[in-house]
Amino acid sequence: MTVMSDVQDDLVDKAYPAGDSILGTPVGMGPRDAVRIAMRRDRLLAGLTLTAGAGFILALPFALREGAEFFLPLTTALVIAIALVPILEWLERRRVPSALAALICVILFLVVANVALAAIIVPATDFFRLLPSRIGRIQDNLAPLLDLYSSLERYANKALRQIASTPIRQPQTAAVSPPSSILELAATSAPGLIVQFLFGVLVVFFVLSGWTRMRKETIRGRTSFDGAMATARVIQEVVDDVSAYLGTITIINLALGGAVAGALSLFGMPYPLMWGGIVALLNYIPYFGPVIGALLLAVGGLMTFSDIWLALAPPAIMYGMHLIEANLITPLIVGHRLTISPVLILISLSFWGWVWGTVGALLAVPLLIILQTILKAAGKPDIAGFLFEHGTLTHLDRETDPVDVPQES
Repeated sequence: MTVMSDVQDDLVDKAYPAGDSILGTPVGMGPRDAVRIAMRRDRLLAGLTLTAGAGFILALPFALREGAEFFLPLTTALVIAIALVPILEWLERRRVPSALAALICVILFLVVANVALAAIIVPATDFFRLLPSRIGRIQDNLAPLLDLYSSLERYANKALRQIASTPIRQPQTAAVSPPSSILELAATSAPGLIVQFLFGVLVVFFVLSGWTRMRKETIRGRTSFDGAMATARVIQEVVDDVSAYLGTITIINLALGGAVAGALSLFGMPYPLMWGGIVALLNYIPYFGPVIGALLLAVGGLMTFSDIWLALAPPAIMYGMHLIEANLITPLIVGHRLTISPVLILISLSFWGWVWGTVGALLAVPLLIILQTILKAAGKPDIAGFLFEHGTLTHLDRETDPVDVPQES
């Protein structure tokens, strides 16, 4: 028997003298044996819980990735709905019915999103359509670098020729039978993206239209006043933090995109509003978004200007403005209320970007804020304490109560 077991035995003997029994134990069993059985049972239950939780966490990303057609629009719609709750509540305080207020919020969001995307996509289509005809100019600008890496290019060409000379097995193609009805034709020809978009819009509308009733029912469903207050506080904190982050970041990104568009217009860069919109959109992705924006601007500069230094000026202007925004303006406006650990941001970006791609990277920070708010209220599990200290859900407290087992009355 170890020293720790001797100490526990002494504490149990002091707390439960001989002759006393513990509720739920067989007749004739001493308190020491009862505590040992309880600790073994709790250790088994804790081990099973930890194993099941680890399995769930490991399986969750693969389930989310495979079910992206359902989970991605659902998660995006929920984040958008939470961000629109302050506008919904503002309309409801002015006696606008919940359904009408939700419809106004959805229409407002769709109008703003479509205007922003149209301002980016339409010019980008025309601009990058010129890319094949501008390859020569890009090669002339990059000629010094191409000469520097000519040996690497020859090696890559040799490897490509070897790969191209390898026979490729032709995939088997299955014959597709034509649809037999109009409904089947509509079902098979409708793009999945449109279905996901409509599903997301409906989720946003129904969540907003039933938000007030759902929140009241959730709070009233608690069995205690403290539980109801804790639930109300968590719901309000999630709404406040997500809407504050997205609202503040949206204003900052629009200001950054406008400043970049103005500077590029003065510099002579074509389609400055398109570039400003791209910069504003990519700035929602911390760390990686501005780098991607600078690379796209570098490609655009190489397509537009004949001198390499003029071609690299647009990305330099953009990244300089981003550094000012990220290090001075955003910390001054956001402050410490929405400060998040950079390590957690990188982990969230890597995880959601791997699961759902670019859209997942855009949702990474709002989802991290929601998760942090819920864990802050619910409490974080002490996994390290379970693994390296007691290894059980209930343990002997050597300083106060030696055992936490109810006595028989």
